[in-house]
Amino acid sequence: MPATLPDSREQGSAGTIYDYIRVATFAIGPDGRIAQWSDRAAKFFGVPAAEAVGADPITAFVPRELWQRGRARLERILSGEEWVGTAPYRDQSGAESLAEVYAMPDSADGSATCLAVDLGRLRAIETDLAASEAVIRQTPTGFFLFDTDLKLQRVNAAFATGVGRSPAALQGLAPGDVFRPSDADRLLLALRKVLTGQEPVLDLRMSAPARPGRPGGRDDERTWAVSLYRLTAAGGRPIGVAGQVQDVTSRHLAEREAAGVRRSLALLNEASTHIGSTLDLETTAKELLDVIVPQFCDVATVDLYTALLTGDTSLIANPENGELRRVAVSSVVGNAPSVLGAERGGVRTAEAGGTLCYPPRSPHARALRTGRSVVPQPGPDPLLRSTLVVPLVARDQVLGLVQLSRAIGSEPFDAREVAIAEELVARAAVCVDNARLYRREHERALILQRSLLPPGNPAASGLEIARRYLPSNNNTEVGGDWFDVIPLPGSRTALVIGDVMGRGLRAAVAMGQLRTAVRTLAMLDLDPEEVLTALDEIARGLGNDDAEPDRSGAEVYLATCVYAVYDAVKQRCTFANAGHLPPVLLEPGRHARMLDVPPGLPLGVGGEPFEEVTVDLPEGAVLGLYTDGLVESRKHQLDEGLKSFRTALTNGSDRLEELCDQVLDELNPHHGEDDIALLMAKVQALPSGSVGDWRLPPEPTSVARAREAACGWLLERGLDELVDTSELLVSELVTNALRHGRGEIRLRLLRDRTMVCEVWDDAYAQPRQRRAQETDEGGRGLQLVSLLAERWGSRRTPKGKIVWFELSL
Repeated sequence: MPATLPDSREQGSAGTIYDYIRVATFAIGPDGRIAQWSDRAAKFFGVPAAEAVGADPITAFVPRELWQRGRARLERILSGEEWVGTAPYRDQSGAESLAEVYAMPDSADGSATCLAVDLGRLRAIETDLAASEAVIRQTPTGFFLFDTDLKLQRVNAAFATGVGRSPAALQGLAPGDVFRPSDADRLLLALRKVLTGQEPVLDLRMSAPARPGRPGGRDDERTWAVSLYRLTAAGGRPIGVAGQVQDVTSRHLAEREAAGVRRSLALLNEASTHIGSTLDLETTAKELLDVIVPQFCDVATVDLYTALLTGDTSLIANPENGELRRVAVSSVVGNAPSVLGAERGGVRTAEAGGTLCYPPRSPHARALRTGRSVVPQPGPDPLLRSTLVVPLVARDQVLGLVQLSRAIGSEPFDAREVAIAEELVARAAVCVDNARLYRREHERALILQRSLLPPGNPAASGLEIARRYLPSNNNTEVGGDWFDVIPLPGSRTALVIGDVMGRGLRAAVAMGQLRTAVRTLAMLDLDPEEVLTALDEIARGLGNDDAEPDRSGAEVYLATCVYAVYDAVKQRCTFANAGHLPPVLLEPGRHARMLDVPPGLPLGVGGEPFEEVTVDLPEGAVLGLYTDGLVESRKHQLDEGLKSFRTALTNGSDRLEELCDQVLDELNPHHGEDDIALLMAKVQALPSGSVGDWRLPPEPTSVARAREAACGWLLERGLDELVDTSELLVSELVTNALRHGRGEIRLRLLRDRTMVCEVWDDAYAQPRQRRAQETDEGGRGLQLVSLLAERWGSRRTPKGKIVWFELSL
């Protein structure tokens, strides 16, 4: 059996140098023949041991032209001469190659052991090693190699320079010995993942280690991008993790700048949609802080001039000395004393809701004075790193200022961020100014509206009056709701409620104009349907007055209104309705019900007549007039609100004032979106004997009978002081009825808050007072009535007229 040398693979030593280079070992016996042949030799020469053992190595593997020289060399080796050199050889395929041969003779038995290495493979490995060495040493990027224990085995000069150490000093160090703790932990985790066979890690961002002896400032910080990959030996055995390091500081700064720009744009976009959702100063200030904290800064405050919040129309003449109020504060810092209310420089700064005045030489006062942003020097607050003060400026007026601060650990404000802050505050300033102007208009409209409503509970003949007016609770513009109680002659009272469509100052002005028109028409003692017809014409005229001459259209003033006249003598009420909600009536012992009054069209539409409805009202009955804000809202249907209103009236108190409060308590929490006007009247019958009524024939003797009846009626009621005046005035009016009127004469005396005398006849001609000349024998009767009576007048009736006068009791 041919002798063979043992193969290293059979010894289990995989991964040796022999896996990379071609090596053959064989032995030549004393006879010059091959005595031993290894497996590697078989692979090297392509000849199995069975064929090689016993063969002549010269004739088997040396080219023919070199046989003579080769045999001479072999004889010297066998004689004891050690030899190292290159020799050509021919493999089994006949191809010639060059090998480096190391022949070691054995002087004991005259044999020799030979080691052959393929020079082609060896030179290729040397070239690869040299190239790798050149790449590692000469590449401008950093290179490092961690072994399987994750210790540094090798680094190049670029990496060593980057960390500020020599390559030798880095040998054997762990990641935690080179990098910052946070970066070292991330790198160690990535090394383990790569070493265990996972994918390479690319573009791992890390901060370059601080160089010894140099302070680590912001401008000195470098950013590295690290890529890791596993190194394996032949057969796939891992031998470590290699890494390449590239300085990407410029790219990192550019990416950070781009990200900052994107954040700024997103912040501005959020501000445009979030700030100014209401017309409330405090809410607008809080919306600004909601946008910038914590997205832009850690602490922020908004200070507005107190004049803005109190409704002054003019701002402070000297802004830097004006008092400000802190209307909004937001902070993600646990406690920032210099901003949130501690003492600073001997000056107490304001908490939210407090007032403050900045010292004249302070950065805040300078910002208020110049209208420009100021970056103060860092203060004593250990929690804050940098502060920015930006004035709120709109329409060249300084409204206040915004203070923004960043906590320790955050970057200070740079120029771009100052510009962003100014843009954000400028947008908020416009919204604050709009809220200021709105508040001023709202307060003026509210003052105007309330000045046009009757103060207190007006007195009315035969009625107890209670009224309520509540502005809407959502701070919207004032509405055009109004009510009125107008005393009329003859113990009658006009009850009015209306609602001008729209909101704001124009609605309040329109309401005032219509209310004045109603009072004027009521003094003419027109019927309810006539009052609404005339009022409809007036409403349409208001719109035409605002039209420009060259415009075909005009703004239309639309309003709803109920006009009712209550006659205390007859306990009867006549209604007319112009598109308003129906009156509600609560009779004693019954449930409240809606009166069936035809609604008609709203005022300002025109084209349709209004209808009257007359209703008898028993003593103790309660009549309710109201606007839609009481019974209707976006969340509650009208039918539901009317039902709740009727239920509240039915189950309410017998006292009218308490009943009003109960109705509002029941309905207002659900319907606070609109103004509410509520007018309630409770019927109180006139005392017995309050009315005297006589019918007289149209003849001269009726004058005396009228005087006698009037004087007797007054004396019976203890009104002696009115007898003489009444006798004279009654005589005058009855005489005028005989002279200028026609038909039966009727005399009626009423005792209420005043004494009223009425003389009825069937003629339609109204008496007119005129100035009598000195030579005139007549024409002084009405002058006498006007002089002696508290007031006097006349009104039409379906069959004639009534002339009346009043005397104070």
